[in-house]
Amino acid sequence: MSDVIALASYAADVWLPAGGGTELVSAIDGSIVATMPAEAEPTVMLDYARRVGGPALRAMTFQQRGKMLRALADALSARKDELYQLSFLTGATRGDNAFDIDGGIGTLFVYASKAKALPDTHVMLDGGREAISKGNFAGQHILAPLSGVAVHINAYNFPVWGMLEKLAPTLLAGVPAIVKPATTGAYLTAAAFRIMIDSGALPPGAVQLLLGSTGDLINQLGGQDSVAFTGSAATAAKLKANPNVIANTVRFTAEQDSLNASVLGPEVSIESPEFDLFVKEAVREITQKAGQKCTAIRRIMVSQALLEPVQQAIVARLSKTAVGDPREETTRMGALAGLPQRDDVADNVARLRGEAEVVTGGEALDLGGSLGQGAFFAPTLLRCDNPATAEMVHAVEAFGPVSTLMPYGDLDDAVALANRGLGSLAMSIFSHDPVAVAALVSGTSVFHGRIMVVDRDSAADATGHGAALPHLQHGGPGRAGGGAELGGVIGMMPYLQRTALQAAPATLDLLAGL
Repeated sequence: MSDVIALASYAADVWLPAGGGTELVSAIDGSIVATMPAEAEPTVMLDYARRVGGPALRAMTFQQRGKMLRALADALSARKDELYQLSFLTGATRGDNAFDIDGGIGTLFVYASKAKALPDTHVMLDGGREAISKGNFAGQHILAPLSGVAVHINAYNFPVWGMLEKLAPTLLAGVPAIVKPATTGAYLTAAAFRIMIDSGALPPGAVQLLLGSTGDLINQLGGQDSVAFTGSAATAAKLKANPNVIANTVRFTAEQDSLNASVLGPEVSIESPEFDLFVKEAVREITQKAGQKCTAIRRIMVSQALLEPVQQAIVARLSKTAVGDPREETTRMGALAGLPQRDDVADNVARLRGEAEVVTGGEALDLGGSLGQGAFFAPTLLRCDNPATAEMVHAVEAFGPVSTLMPYGDLDDAVALANRGLGSLAMSIFSHDPVAVAALVSGTSVFHGRIMVVDRDSAADATGHGAALPHLQHGGPGRAGGGAELGGVIGMMPYLQRTALQAAPATLDLLAGL
């Protein structure tokens, strides 16, 4: 792209003055792609969302808001090629683009479909009616949208999906949102956001875009407001500890660091179908989005007997991975999102070297020519022979094309190692032995937000270790942040208030139709 994009925030249904700020560069060649705008005033955004956006959304029923999501999905689908062209500049390949852009649009479609089963009302019943006396009196829980604003703070790795996976349940619930994307790749988020505004499907004040710093926005939130955060554990801890967040009990959901594991069943041999399935999945998770997925496999766990064969198989596949310009059809892995991200990956690989050896990769790549300023890093496999006594491999996440192979002894050992991540978003098990699967799931489920089990019978239909689906919860305990997003209707819960009603049954019938 030859023209530099002057980015603008969107507040109170007006595009603010554009550009003039920090330059954003292409991840693949270092050329200037866009300039950030001056900082917006969050007070204006908060006031407009509460005064205009909230009432406009709450005036719609759940089913009407579902139709709104469908219109947004249709508008983005019609213009997704524009987004693809921009997404290449973030270092993403065409396949990566589908994961981000099509995945985000698909999330809108799913939530639009979910809305068809919701009532055509402004409040929603939660559970059945409870008899609380022998007379003419009963109880019923209802769910109603909060009267505040949802603040969405997104990470750089999914500029489109990261925005849409938060917006879908928020808007369906009837709460206006302020979208705060990461600065890296903000031009792609802004482009998708503009398409949604251009669609005309949104009521006034439903969404606003805040580029750059949040300023004192967090200090102005109240008890009807919420924050959905994706990013580092350090930043999440800082935000959660904000005195205003604590004092006003601001709803806070975090999705952060995660040392996700994939376990190959102890019964598997080299000849087993699960062996190849496991290796292919491990390689895909290392290379897809250049490993920049919060759900990516960071720890590859196999029985001691298969350590060498699995290592050889993964290295063989990684050696065939073409790294380069993501716009080229032959490229299988593009660049990291930028040079700062590449440096961060290199630093964390250096930390992991204290306990693990680099089997392949482990270094930044200079591809020369027009790609000489690109943020490329070699697909990297490390090996830790003593994971039971190691610390870093269970605590340091190199957020790039990096994973560590490690052996386990028996099933109890595999469970213990998987749980050493102290809370993860995703785990996968490749096994055809129901006894082994049952032991692994029962032993690890409380430490993992999602577990995918794959064998020779289900592999053709499996959705992938790293795919966060709109139908299922996305989140995890402990180190992963303790939050939960998506999950169908469950994803609306951070934006709805559950209220217990006590009244005569006839009155409850009347209130159910609000």
